[in-house]
Amino acid sequence: MFAVVDIAGQQFKVLENNKYYVPRLDAEPNAEVTFDSVLMLGDDKSTKVGTPNIKGAKVQAKVLEHLKDEKVIVFKKKRRISYRRKNGHRQLLTRIEVTKIS
Repeated sequence: MFAVVDIAGQQFKVLENNKYYVPRLDAEPNAEVTFDSVLMLGDDKSTKVGTPNIKGAKVQAKVLEHLKDEKVIVFKKKRRISYRRKNGHRQLLTRIEVTKIS
């Protein structure tokens, strides 16, 4: 069974017992979180699409850890003006494990 869930403004297709990196959540490690905004449920036989959400559908997950993504370098340059700016950014992520789709 799979579900499409809205987590922090982004949509993720999740399966049970799989691990995912999502934008930083306000939860401690080893805490259980529940996502109520399930947009689609499906299995081998049928698929159910919400308008916009499916009532009563929930996805439960366990927070494994908080971490930072790899650094992205932002480099700006204008020719012949001696204008150069180098900036780096590391996105804050949370690693979760989906435990139950209901």
